[in-house]
Amino acid sequence: MDAKTTSIVAYITGIGLVIALVAGDREGAKFHVNQALVITLFSLLGGIPFLGCIWGVFMMVCWVMGLIAAINQEEKEVPLIGKIRLLK
Repeated sequence: MDAKTTSIVAYITGIGLVIALVAGDREGAKFHVNQALVITLFSLLGGIPFLGCIWGVFMMVCWVMGLIAAINQEEKEVPLIGKIRLLK
């Protein structure tokens, strides 16, 4: 897969993230794979009572922002959690 396809697939599902990590152009799409991984991990906090609902909506907005940036081939960080780097 080329970098654009890998970037988009990384946001689609959890399985897509695994496929992007294993089979995709990881160097070309490194930014978006990292963003998708951070969004996925932080989305797990949505299970917290009361605040989890608000956090879940925020994570959905971050996911949409990341997906649009991947489609447009821009390296645009999502708010609050975009500076976190898990992949080097």
